[in-house]
Amino acid sequence: MPHSRVDIDYFFAQVSVLDKTVDFKPTCGNILSGVGPAAIEMGLVKATDAETLVRIKLVNTGALVDAIIQTPDGKVRYDGDASIDGVPGKGAPIYLNFKDIVGSSTGAFMPTGKPRNCIDGIEVSCLDVAIPVVIARADAFGLSGHETPEELDANRPFFARMEAIRVEAGRLMGMGDVSGSVTPKFGLLAPARKGGVVASRYFMPKNCHPSMAVTGAQCLAACILTPHTVADGLCVKPGGSPALISIEHPSGMIEVTIDFVGSENGFEIRSAGLMRTARLLARGEVFIRSDVWQGSAS
Repeated sequence: MPHSRVDIDYFFAQVSVLDKTVDFKPTCGNILSGVGPAAIEMGLVKATDAETLVRIKLVNTGALVDAIIQTPDGKVRYDGDASIDGVPGKGAPIYLNFKDIVGSSTGAFMPTGKPRNCIDGIEVSCLDVAIPVVIARADAFGLSGHETPEELDANRPFFARMEAIRVEAGRLMGMGDVSGSVTPKFGLLAPARKGGVVASRYFMPKNCHPSMAVTGAQCLAACILTPHTVADGLCVKPGGSPALISIEHPSGMIEVTIDFVGSENGFEIRSAGLMRTARLLARGEVFIRSDVWQGSAS
């Protein structure tokens, strides 16, 4: 049963396409976009007129999310004028407000205890906001930070060095041996070129993301706002809270609103908000052999 403070529990599993493994450590913010509409469509949450608030617990990390779904006449609306860079077409906006996102995997905002660490000659900031991410400046690797995902995926010397740094960072973050895990993720920051606050390339971590992960965007935005991280001097930080952080990525831009309290002596993330869309793709039944699963179909 869901937690008493929420309507729906959301449990995510990342299935590897390279080997026979399933990772239950991370959550996924992009798939989360469809959880609220699905809960209403399945009758798990009753729609209210105009819009419906669906309170969701991310079981993997313990974070809480308020999802506001457009439900005119008590039905989920999918069509609309909202657009997201990297997502084809337009749709009705779904507003996601993430809470309790700090330290969800490691128990700390800065799991290493420092805003910066030097690993293999590269300065990194290791943060745990929505998801643990190891963050570095692109120029530290001799990159512009504006390479295409295909160019980065083909740069195997860079990937080998990045993976070695990620594994050591995972150890410093108290996550143990992360060589077989998809977390922590890895992010590169660079000066913006298209009107954003900063440009980024995000790694999953075996390849470069074609756009940007919802969870990763929250952690990168937090890095930009936090004093003394690798983002210092890279961009002009928005003043005041809540702060709108526009992050350029290979497919365009993603905007994250961060509600925070902070100064040079302390920093606290209260929540992070984003706008997404979702589509109803299919309805049907999946039949599983009884020797594989003996659970009830009801």
